[in-house]
Amino acid sequence: MSQRKPLSVEQIQAILDECLDVEFTFIKTEGAAHQLACIDREDQDFILTWVKRVSSTNIQVAYQFISQTIEALASLDKRVIEAWALHAMDMYDQYGLRAALDVIQNAQGFIQSSRERAHGAVFADVANVLLHFTHGLSGRELTLEEGEAAYTDSEKVYLPPVIALCDKAEDNFRIYKIMAAFLWAQTRFGSFRIPLAEILKQQQNPDKFRRLFHALDTLRLEACIARELPGLYRDMQAIKKQLEEEDRDQQWQEYANLLSGEAADVQDVLRLTEANLESLEPFECCFYQGELNPDEVHACMQARLLKEKAAFRTALRKISEELKNSTAEPQIQPQKFEAKKIPDPTQPDGFQIEITIDDKPIVMLEDVKQLSTSIVQDLGEIPDEYLVPAGDGEYDPKFLKEQEPDPDEVWKGTYHEEGAFLYKEWDFQRQHYRKNWCAVREKTVTPVYDEFVRKTLNKHSGLIKHLRKTFEAMRDEDRLLKRQVYGDGVDIDALVEALADAKDGSEMSDRLFTRMHRTERNIAVCFMVDMSGSTKGWINEAER
Repeated sequence: MSQRKPLSVEQIQAILDECLDVEFTFIKTEGAAHQLACIDREDQDFILTWVKRVSSTNIQVAYQFISQTIEALASLDKRVIEAWALHAMDMYDQYGLRAALDVIQNAQGFIQSSRERAHGAVFADVANVLLHFTHGLSGRELTLEEGEAAYTDSEKVYLPPVIALCDKAEDNFRIYKIMAAFLWAQTRFGSFRIPLAEILKQQQNPDKFRRLFHALDTLRLEACIARELPGLYRDMQAIKKQLEEEDRDQQWQEYANLLSGEAADVQDVLRLTEANLESLEPFECCFYQGELNPDEVHACMQARLLKEKAAFRTALRKISEELKNSTAEPQIQPQKFEAKKIPDPTQPDGFQIEITIDDKPIVMLEDVKQLSTSIVQDLGEIPDEYLVPAGDGEYDPKFLKEQEPDPDEVWKGTYHEEGAFLYKEWDFQRQHYRKNWCAVREKTVTPVYDEFVRKTLNKHSGLIKHLRKTFEAMRDEDRLLKRQVYGDGVDIDALVEALADAKDGSEMSDRLFTRMHRTERNIAVCFMVDMSGSTKGWINEAER
């Protein structure tokens, strides 16, 4: 079979002019056409096909793709180039033009990333499992998000998009778990109970102070994890050995011993940091340590503390009112709430909080328990000002509870995907799925009782009769049953087998007949009606 003749410069330029919409974009395609004319027809068709697909997403990305692909063809497999183009389009959908162009202009970076993803763990793939893992840990419920580096702001845990430190995917997943657990430990064991952001502003060398504090606190948190999650701690040590991380010297071992006791807290870490700032150099970050961002933590905590204080005081007000209504005796003195620390060795702080009113313990609802746990997690106690019930109308209800967006109003904003279920959607021009492209939102539909059903049945009565007749005909059918003991006809196949058995000396079967049998079938019919806005361009409101 002879090879097809390569396309000429003019033919290629005509195709590119159409794909890149040069009449409006004013892109010069002559140079790209000359480059493409120098390669064989198979490669020309491959590149032009993908230019069409990429241009359906963004013309500028498609234009940059041409020259980059011609160079890449010499060293890359076509399947890699396809994945590269798809990744660039996905980046455009998620992050915009700049991110997509960065992918197109850095083919080697994509290849390296692809190799990492081949044996590494990808956050998008393991996020749901990690989320269940973190929710199973004690304390405030944390959420997970993808970030450039691992850190926490005390409410969210940010983890890198890909981890490929080990050769096996399961080991890289274990690293994700260890990172998440370590960042959880920062929030659970009081790493943020000191105003670190303010302390750093007073330092001559804030960067070293932050790194040294982080290193010393890592020693304390490792001991906490060893007590709380011994299995995970063994994984930490195993991965450390696998990654051949250097052992810490004798001085750091001594500090580790000082901070490994159950009574050690963040104040001890702060004192050691201040005492050794000049003489001690922080050790190299271990694989799970992540970063420390005091400013983000401070901003997040301040917003949360204000809201939790308001919510806790409002909850106490409700409890107080319920107690007043439950007793017939008039209250002369105002009720006094107290927070008592009950020793509990199973808790990270060694105690649990019991709320009393007039020295009598009260039963708190689960949401109030979680609220008190979060407050203690941040402050180490419930301050006295939190124990004063809120006054009537002291707090705006909107401040206490986040308002869920109205499904009918959400499209007026920018972030219409917030709170929605995201699904991929097939793009026929791209010939591939767009990731998280469809935003599906649950909406409560209020029933309307009117004449719609009756009018519809009257309007389409003829069609209904036709449909009923069609389905009635499907309900009953005659079926020929073979190998019966009795019947109206002879089953030839069964008779031949029986005669062969008799000839062989075996016993003949008596199932030699056929008969007709009427079978009734249960039929259920489901009609799906598309009421979405996507049909609005083709079906007018009257027909809908």
